[in-house]
Amino acid sequence: MRTFVVRLGLLLATCFLPLLGHAEPREQLIPILGVTAGHEPSGSVTYLKATFQERPDRSGLRLLFHDRPGRFTRMAQTSAERAIRQAAASLGLSTDSWTVELTVPYDGLTIGGDSLSAMVGVTVAAMAQGKTVQTGHVLTGTLNTAGEIGPVGEVPLKVQAARFAKMRRVLIPHQQVPAEPDETAGRQTEITPIRSVPDALDALTRPTTEK
Repeated sequence: MRTFVVRLGLLLATCFLPLLGHAEPREQLIPILGVTAGHEPSGSVTYLKATFQERPDRSGLRLLFHDRPGRFTRMAQTSAERAIRQAAASLGLSTDSWTVELTVPYDGLTIGGDSLSAMVGVTVAAMAQGKTVQTGHVLTGTLNTAGEIGPVGEVPLKVQAARFAKMRRVLIPHQQVPAEPDETAGRQTEITPIRSVPDALDALTRPTTEK
């Protein structure tokens, strides 16, 4: 009987050992560049809260979009989920054990479009590797199946908003480099054309040099 109890105890310990070593959820506020709707649209900088946790099982990506305080449109949800999967694939990561929660922490604000997708995808991939997006770093763009950063609309307005918010580094699709630099903008904000998820991940998590 004693041998049976000992074996049962060892079996239970083996079963629950992965849970005991289970990592705690990680959270980060990440900036998103957008454009306000209206007759005279303007660029905007808002923040999303991203929560990441890796589960002991491998039953597939679990993605939750909270609808309070703010909410996401269906298009924003679809593009964010696609970007998370594409960013992971381009870095050789599996999403099968990921649980990701996204929240708009502003009452009544609705986030739409696909401009958030690359930033969300790369940020979640960074969190999965224990990396942190540096304060004042932001990416605008989409992701394609090849892991490349794709173009988005109204990049000049978004860059202008980022400069006004004193962001340190703004990553934009390499196809949308401004024809001429804005000499009146000063040098506080570094504008970096970017092509791929690995390059974006490196630029977002690497500190800028203080100027």
